[in-house]
Amino acid sequence: MRGPRLPGMESYDVIIVGAGAAGLMCAIEAGKRGKSVLVIDHAKSPGEKIRISGGGRCNFTNVNTSHKCFISENPHFAISALRRYTPADFIKLVEKHEIAWHEKKLGQLFCDGPSRQIVDMLLEECRAVGVQIRLRTSVETYDKAADGFALTANGNPLHCQSLVIATGGPSIPKMGATGWGYEVARYFGLGVVSPSAALVPFTLEGEWLERAQELAGVATETVSVCDGPSFAEAMLFTHKGLSGPAMLQVSSYWREGEAVLIDLLPGQDAFKLLKERKNLQPKQDAATALGEWLPKRLANVVAEVFGVQGKLADLSHDKLQRMADALHRWRITPSGTEGYRTAEVTRGGVDTTQLSSRTMEANDVPGLYFIGEVVDVTGWLGGYNFQWAWASGFVAGQAVK
Repeated sequence: MRGPRLPGMESYDVIIVGAGAAGLMCAIEAGKRGKSVLVIDHAKSPGEKIRISGGGRCNFTNVNTSHKCFISENPHFAISALRRYTPADFIKLVEKHEIAWHEKKLGQLFCDGPSRQIVDMLLEECRAVGVQIRLRTSVETYDKAADGFALTANGNPLHCQSLVIATGGPSIPKMGATGWGYEVARYFGLGVVSPSAALVPFTLEGEWLERAQELAGVATETVSVCDGPSFAEAMLFTHKGLSGPAMLQVSSYWREGEAVLIDLLPGQDAFKLLKERKNLQPKQDAATALGEWLPKRLANVVAEVFGVQGKLADLSHDKLQRMADALHRWRITPSGTEGYRTAEVTRGGVDTTQLSSRTMEANDVPGLYFIGEVVDVTGWLGGYNFQWAWASGFVAGQAVK
């Protein structure tokens, strides 16, 4: 149905639904091109995910960004946008506003000060090009019109040439996140790759849940993998299961019933270490020896669960080898994840085969765009999802009518 353009209807070149990272970036770029832009969000404040990110310091990008750091049914989709708007481009914007920043490990860039600086920077850029932002505003209806799109928001009729959906996914529902963007996509005939929680802690059950509860708060460096690349990062035991950067990373690749493979002594030869310690200190307890290389509480549990208790002198080379193999290839099958409540992002989303990778416009619905997390592009932990938001918002802002 093509709705009419009603008398008294407010009209804009571009209406963007979602005042997060992608939506604000798109608004800025469209405004720079002289477009009249309205940004709508049901939240009371813009950029809430930006504000809470990075422990309040906003991990705003990653200098190692590549399309290979993203998960999608179409792994090449992100290439175009990421090439056109790079981490260096966003750094220039940050430095233009004299925001101090620093690099942490693995190419992650953080603000020296509070993450609110990034939100304020984006809002200042919006003001400079005349972008209007309307908060506490919900879209009630939307449809194709004869010359664009007709919407109602908080009871007010609106019209636009280009409609941009930047509402993200359902991760962190306490902030009001929903799957509304998927509803819009389906209404206009676009497919949606089944969404699920990503960058999320694992839950355990049975014996390993009891063990995890014993070890809650213990962290150790690992190399972990699950049906994707391996991640050399820390793992943290919690009262519910496993968390920490390593587990969050592999959670994005995990499917129900799959095992996670964890190397508890990365970069070392566990068998060699145990054999040398047996020769040097044969009367030393196995758990005590393991405590030289692992957190002591974890060493005690590992020795008990993996069946290598007692003095090293009493353990055969075969037992030491089995122990070493278990340390380097600990297989554990999570019972699930903590879900959207604690997920940092959503995996899946609007099917990229139905979008232009250069503009983010729907191939069969001229003037309709999807950007940011609502799209089936999910980045690794460490600033990659923000870079996707900036890049996809940028290219859409360059293309809107």
